Amino acid sequence: MLKTLAPLAVACSLGAFAALAGANQAGAQPIPAPPAPDVAPAPEVDNGTVPSAAPGILSTPEGWTLSVKAVDETQLDVAPLTTAVSSREYLVGGTFLGEVTGSGKAALAGGTLEAGYQIGCGISADVVDARFGGNITPSLSSAGVPSVGGGLFAQIRPTLKPGTASVIPVTKIEYEGDAARVTITGLRIKIDSCVGQSFIRSYATFTSSTADTQDVVSYVGVTKAV
Repeated sequence: MLKTLAPLAVACSLGAFAALAGANQAGAQPIPAPPAPDVAPAPEVDNGTVPSAAPGILSTPEGWTLSVKAVDETQLDVAPLTTAVSSREYLVGGTFLGEVTGSGKAALAGGTLEAGYQIGCGISADVVDARFGGNITPSLSSAGVPSVGGGLFAQIRPTLKPGTASVIPVTKIEYEGDAARVTITGLRIKIDSCVGQSFIRSYATFTSSTADTQDVVSYVGVTKAV
């Protein structure tokens, strides 16, 4: 009788454990997925966008107001095509606008609009100093045999001097009426013989004429150091 009850008790215990395990599995919460790894945002691509300076404004004695400004300016320093370490090259663009407003007493006779860039170089290496030389040294060996030795040398170095500023006109147009516009896109400009820090900024010169007068106003952009 005891031998019969023992297997029955073991079977009941196993059944109860299995039922309890099934109940725990049914009521268990799902394991949350691991958090996604933090991914750093991709670095922004430099397209050379630069802010524009305040417009140039001139009021004439005849009652006209001249203004010249720039919008959508870009100045991107790029590797020079020559690969020379003393060259500086830029990819530039922008729109330059000149306008005459007001109710002047003299009739307008048109004018001009010029746009371009000014590039400054901190240290210029315009002149290269080349020096060459040599020497001859006679000698006598321990056996009494004479011989002659010598050497040659070459020294090349740039002559450094204070930097200069270059004005690079891009275009100049004549207009009739009271307004003019110049747009520059994807233009490469460069200077050579620059071994220091360089600086670039845009400029525009706007003129307006009457029968016996001419007025000139200029715009100078924000200086960018490269």
